[in-house]
Amino acid sequence: HVQLQASGGGLVQPGGSLRLSCVASGFTLDYSGMGWWRQAPGKERERVSCISIGYSDVRTNYADSVKGRFTISRDNAKNTVYLQMNSLKSEDVGVYYCAATIDSQCRVVRGWGQGTQVTVSS
Repeated sequence: HVQLQASGGGLVQPGGSLRLSCVASGFTLDYSGMGWWRQAPGKERERVSCISIGYSDVRTNYADSVKGRFTISRDNAKNTVYLQMNSLKSEDVGVYYCAATIDSQCRVVRGWGQGTQVTVSS
């Protein structure tokens, strides 16, 4: 079954950077997707970014609020997806979850990781 291990969260000052990692196991990474969602206190979970898996070309998408600041990438050999977060703002605070999806645009989730807390504060 799908197993996802997320890590890399922490406390950072505004304008700082963090890199999240998500190691996947238990399923075949073919013609699907992986992505990052976040949930701020009192708010619904929102998708932050998605990357296709198993395709020869890399397809990514981002929420408007993080475009130009966050970069999603993958390392196929390590079954790992990363989220590089730069220029962090207070509104980026939340629990970040990685998920595996059955489609390349991250519309249908097949499994969630455990979440990692990101706090942006001076």
